[in-house]
Amino acid sequence: MKLLIASSNKGKIKEIKKILNDFDVELLNLDDIGYKKNVEEPAMTFEGNAIIKAMTIGEESGLLTLADDSGLEVDILNGEPGVKSARWVSGNDQDRYKALLLKLKDVPDEKRGAQFRTVIAIYNPKNKKIITCEGVFKGKILREARGENGFGYDPIFYSHEAKKTNAEMSLEEKNSISHRAKALVEARRILGEEFVDDN
Repeated sequence: MKLLIASSNKGKIKEIKKILNDFDVELLNLDDIGYKKNVEEPAMTFEGNAIIKAMTIGEESGLLTLADDSGLEVDILNGEPGVKSARWVSGNDQDRYKALLLKLKDVPDEKRGAQFRTVIAIYNPKNKKIITCEGVFKGKILREARGENGFGYDPIFYSHEAKKTNAEMSLEEKNSISHRAKALVEARRILGEEFVDDN
């Protein structure tokens, strides 16, 4: 069975492959199939965007496709940057998390709660079946970046559970507790129970 990971984000692909690597499936990414199109993400929810990506790329590739949409939701910002996390501020990851730190500079420590959320959509173009699952990872936004690992907002997101930032965790640590890890564990179950017989 082939499973296409509908992403070009190297950090995200690495995390997904690490969790699914012992699953009996050949994992491909967009670079492997030469897919260069940029799929628009017009939905206002993570679920909507994940479904759009999975269905669009699944239909065009003809492959069982896994897509996710993830983002950071900051409590005091009413869930922003949310679905716009990757494009909230133009530039790179560092530009985005520095902009968030600046926006929260006067917010007291007890009001800096946040969570990462991932929604994964799995789509089979052969029978049009689509299923979604979700993972949430709670923590808070620090006042300065810490750690060298990860990507996105990882250096400023402090996990209550691990007592360190995402960027201070090894990939193994992060994959044991993160939002994407939680969603992928459910995705593994869904793949095994719902999609194996379809292919």
